[in-house]
Amino acid sequence: MTPRPDDRTASVFRFATELVAWVATPWALAPHSVALAVLSVIVLIGLPTLFSTPGDKRNVIVAVPGFVTILLVLLQVVAAVAAAWVAWHAFAAALVSVLAVVTVVLELPRWRWLLTRR
Repeated sequence: MTPRPDDRTASVFRFATELVAWVATPWALAPHSVALAVLSVIVLIGLPTLFSTPGDKRNVIVAVPGFVTILLVLLQVVAAVAAAWVAWHAFAAALVSVLAVVTVVLELPRWRWLLTRR
């Protein structure tokens, strides 16, 4: 079994992207539906809290294979970028896009490891 890669730097970028998703997504949805905005925060925070891959987090509530964890991170990244382009000025959205690309690149070693987890 391969050890989990050190992803401290990736974690910082992943968390920054998650924060953007948690702020930008409801911001983009609120003009259309406050309920949908609230639901988006529940989904973006709740799913990764509830579902995780053993070995990737200390506390696992519902164990899922590694590819599910990867999909949850991708959900956060896509939500952050899409919502930023809808809700914010183009310059801010471009910065979020760069953050997202850096996050994905830094996540690749962890994702390769997660794909070995069932």
